[in-house]
Amino acid sequence: MPAATGDVFAGLEPAPLWRYFKDLTQIPRPSKHEERVLQYLKDFASSRQLSWQQDAVGNLVIRRPGSGGGEAALPVVIQGHIDMVCEKEPSLNHDFLTMPLSLERRGDWIKARGTTLGADNGIGVAAALALLSCPPSATLPPLECLFTVDEETGLTGAFQLSPELLTGRTMLNLDTEDWGEVFVGCTGGGDMNLLMDVALEPLPQRGEQPGQGPMVAHMLHLGGLRGGHSGLNIAEGRGNALQLMARALAAAAAAAGPDGWRLGGAGGGDKRNAIARDAWALLLVAEDKQPAVVAAVQAVLDDLRAEYGSVEPGLTLRLEPHPEPVSEVVAPADSARLLALLRGLPHGPLRFSQDVAGLVETSSNVASLKEAESPSPAPGRRRYSVVTTTRSLLDPALEATRDVIQGLAQLAGCEVIRGRAYPGWRPNLESSVLKLTLEEYREVLGGRDAKVGAIHAGLECGIIGTKFPGMDMVSIGLSTSTHIRMT
Repeated sequence: MPAATGDVFAGLEPAPLWRYFKDLTQIPRPSKHEERVLQYLKDFASSRQLSWQQDAVGNLVIRRPGSGGGEAALPVVIQGHIDMVCEKEPSLNHDFLTMPLSLERRGDWIKARGTTLGADNGIGVAAALALLSCPPSATLPPLECLFTVDEETGLTGAFQLSPELLTGRTMLNLDTEDWGEVFVGCTGGGDMNLLMDVALEPLPQRGEQPGQGPMVAHMLHLGGLRGGHSGLNIAEGRGNALQLMARALAAAAAAAGPDGWRLGGAGGGDKRNAIARDAWALLLVAEDKQPAVVAAVQAVLDDLRAEYGSVEPGLTLRLEPHPEPVSEVVAPADSARLLALLRGLPHGPLRFSQDVAGLVETSSNVASLKEAESPSPAPGRRRYSVVTTTRSLLDPALEATRDVIQGLAQLAGCEVIRGRAYPGWRPNLESSVLKLTLEEYREVLGGRDAKVGAIHAGLECGIIGTKFPGMDMVSIGLSTSTHIRMT
């Protein structure tokens, strides 16, 4: 049985770490709404006579003098972000702007009931606070604990970090999510928004197409995919629902012939940093072409199951009647442009690192297809938005891949909005702080070595390292996801 919320942290050590983490779970802190947790941090500092400084975007540094013989040491930066990803079960009534999290303890794990836990990066922030609250006799160098804002929705805090906040040139980033791992590199990345305007036209009626019956509306659903993080899981060969849906639609179009089908609409995917796990399309099929289209969809499903096998055991592709009337459809030439774009965009790992075995160097993700927030200004047209996320350890490779995407999109008639890229962090295996971190890990792990690697995802280290040349960094942390391991 799970422990009740009130005693979730009872008996856990080190007690200060868990006390501060509990506090953080009770303070609403969505990205871009960090004002309450910032006030908590300021009150924490003031109550301990520690100085703090804040920059214009909200990033906060709390400084603690060296102690216990470390007074003359060079300062060390301890860094984490204070915002959290806010997701919940669809049926749960929870307002992340106003409500604390409800917690439970299951065996060795602490979880939030029906919501994300915020251990990314709440546990790192709690660890920094525990360090700051050590007794005056503790042997510590001067600490600059940097708490950044808005990491999860664009790394805004790191991008706008004031150069006046930090003097240290050794940094421990506490945003790694696996105990026993030390990260010494991360990818840079950048999003692109490809805007395609498509013409709408009336649905062809009976008699307009000799030899064919009326067009009947169907919904094509592709789902059951594993999805996952577009960096961490990109090399696992998981299916991309948008590209697989485009493949199924192309097969349906070939079976129906140019006059036997029309596209009513399509969409899928969600977050920019997630592999699309589901997609849908509304298609209109002439009555006499329905058997051929049904057979084509089944053939695609059979092919996909053979191709993806145990990687995507839950894959589904269903063609179902759509009872609601449809009055307009996408012009055939524009349907072809949209499908060609979705099928042609690069997706998956594009190149592996020459320095770190098994590490993806460059990748791209076709993240989502939606109707654009700003509609087309032209009457009788619909605007679609295709979002892509590209990552690379090497900034030139990142931009070269984004050039390819931009070129393909422009050939398809898209307007391209090229988002600001953030820099990567190239591994330095000769790092002084890395060597010291490995020595400490070896002692904690009873003689075992920590795993050293780089992560195919963005960390604030890349941006901070660019802003503060010469910063010697590692990233460490605890095992977290939607829950956190206590041991």
